[in-house]
Amino acid sequence: MVERRPALTLLSHLVLALGVLIVVFPVYIAFVGSTQTAEQISSSHPLSLVPGGHLIETYRLALVGGKTSGGATIAPVAPMLWVSLVCALTIAIGKIAISLLSAFAIVYFRFPLRGLVFWMIFVTLMLPVEVRIGPTYAVVSDLGMLNTYAGLTVPLIASATATFLFRQFFLTVPDELVEAARIDGAGPLRFFKDVLVPMSRTSIAALFVIQFIYGWNQYLWPLLVTTSEDMYPVVLGIKRAIFGEVYVEWNVVMATAILAMLPPAIVVILMQKWFVKGLVDSEK
Repeated sequence: MVERRPALTLLSHLVLALGVLIVVFPVYIAFVGSTQTAEQISSSHPLSLVPGGHLIETYRLALVGGKTSGGATIAPVAPMLWVSLVCALTIAIGKIAISLLSAFAIVYFRFPLRGLVFWMIFVTLMLPVEVRIGPTYAVVSDLGMLNTYAGLTVPLIASATATFLFRQFFLTVPDELVEAARIDGAGPLRFFKDVLVPMSRTSIAALFVIQFIYGWNQYLWPLLVTTSEDMYPVVLGIKRAIFGEVYVEWNVVMATAILAMLPPAIVVILMQKWFVKGLVDSEK
């Protein structure tokens, strides 16, 4: 029986409320700033905590671009959001697909040096993109993949972490299940498609959320492989809005930041149940 301690419960709720306030307050400030004019934000007076009356105007300007009252040119954010969405989905789906197949091969196929192959994959955790960025950029450039979706996504698709997680899960699958599938005449691919993939759906959901956010927040790699504004993701769009003009339209920058936060937040909210279950499922 769990002992109830009202004081401890109140303290834990206060700590949680404080944590939520610390996280949410900067986002609220950005939202408030996006509803005001650049002149109001740049004035010497403290920023008002009450939303202004320029919400629709600012977000329309951020999405479709145009000229501001100060004469600055604003690049549209909508194409950047599309580039980020395509890249995030490609990276997330690609990582999961490749990791599922590689883990399946390592666990259920017998071939020479199988253990060495797994550890070679695992060692790549010590070689992130930032470490091998020079040779990776040279390969992408030589293959003519600059300013393309392939150049933005293919070097980031392989994932040793996801391979390791799926391998550990596949090792927990009872051998009796494998034998039953073999007796029923199921081949390797059918066993993979009809048994392993459905059993891994919670892990897939959890990894999809993590990898989607990872792909959405990419900054350094797109900064290197994109020179055309048509292929800028939204993170680079924020950087361009801040450093591209002498006079920064902070209301548009904050609106762009809010727009950039929405898709990952929507993915987390919609898949929260599956995400938590995939991380703490007792069946694993």
